[in-house]
Amino acid sequence: MSMATQKIDWRIVASGDSCLVVEIRTAPAAGRIDPVLASQWAGAAATALRQAGLPGVTDVVPAMVSVGVHYRPQALQSLALPGESSYQAAARVVAALLEPLEWQEAQAARVVEVPVCYGGEHGPDLASVAAACGLSPQGLIDLHAGAQVRVLMMGFAPGLPYIGSFDTRLAVPRRPQPRMAVPGGSIGLANRQSVIYPFTLPGGWSLIGRTPMQLFDPNRDPACLLQAGDGLRFVPISAATFGALAGAR
Repeated sequence: MSMATQKIDWRIVASGDSCLVVEIRTAPAAGRIDPVLASQWAGAAATALRQAGLPGVTDVVPAMVSVGVHYRPQALQSLALPGESSYQAAARVVAALLEPLEWQEAQAARVVEVPVCYGGEHGPDLASVAAACGLSPQGLIDLHAGAQVRVLMMGFAPGLPYIGSFDTRLAVPRRPQPRMAVPGGSIGLANRQSVIYPFTLPGGWSLIGRTPMQLFDPNRDPACLLQAGDGLRFVPISAATFGALAGAR
């Protein structure tokens, strides 16, 4: 089923006493929703909720297949109907805003090119991952760098993007044993997606390359180099070019 014909379905669930989550699903017969489609809908829903300016809402956070809405319960009590809790009032108002949401799949507003030095010390898992995929190392690089993909969401650390979706041949699982320290700029691959570690972090993705770009800088505006919804293309570079670019940063 193409992305254009997939049905967007969602539900609202509580997450603690001051947050609700809009979870994106598909109709039972439709199967698993495409993460690119889901992340675009989540972004559109988050924009609509922010623009509504609901009283008591402190943050709206889109993820890959969900949107978190953080709120102050007492402030939302002014919207409650007789007998409603703050959560029930919040869920009712959010649902009313999202049910008529008009949305269609759109092209990325910008495309960011990310230079990557594949293999060697910067991509220690390249050869083993390529073999697991039934590819040569160069074949894996060609697939990874040959497609324009999307930043699906910003992840568990500041500036960390989840990127996809790649060719089905790149559907390798995560490593059985995570690394305790992955260098900043490392490109991880798992399940047809990539992440870029913004600084040294623990991580369980297979490392196939590294970029000299600085993904997160609290002194920069915006601090995150990439944003959810960006188009992205990886560009192979040599180790010498990596060193020159890293040194000039």
